Amino acid sequence: MTDTRTTAPELPAAARDWLDRALTEVAAAPPPGTGAALPVWERRFAEAGRRCGPPHAEAARVLLLRAARADTTALARVYRHGSGPERRAVLEALPHLVADDSAVPLVEDALRANDTALIAAALGPYAARHLDPHTWRHAVLKCLFTGVPVSAVHGLPDRARGDGELARMLADFAAERTAAGRAVPADLRQVLEYAAPTLGEES
Repeated sequence: MTDTRTTAPELPAAARDWLDRALTEVAAAPPPGTGAALPVWERRFAEAGRRCGPPHAEAARVLLLRAARADTTALARVYRHGSGPERRAVLEALPHLVADDSAVPLVEDALRANDTALIAAALGPYAARHLDPHTWRHAVLKCLFTGVPVSAVHGLPDRARGDGELARMLADFAAERTAAGRAVPADLRQVLEYAAPTLGEES
């Protein structure tokens, strides 16, 4: 069973007891895709917000997804029908559950949203490993455009390093903002330094 004492240290006692029981129940249940029409892990996933409270629900949902060993099909179903917080939990769970690129459509869907918390959740380790360069560059630009801190982009310094196309896109974006009399996001300069240090020093 996953140790909730290390993953959710501030969880109230009653919520911790519920989560411990739920994780044990989920781990012992049949794998996703078998058995009841609504698997036990999905029922507990849906209850997590009420049982654990909003501050802890996302972490609890990630633990439940991991205990269930949810595959891409199950994750896509929960994501499709889920609320914003439930979708964020699915995105947070991806690097723990999906080894290939089969869940990239979920990340791409989140990146099309206007929900900044969802965009930030989409750009974790899974996106760093599996997004193609074109989509990843546009995700970085979307962060700048929507105000999502670029610190949310997992592995940004390494992946951006020496990326001349990203540097060009950033420079164009900065020029458009300046021409329109709008401020250039401070984060843009930071990313530009990763992508093209010389340009970054000149901007």
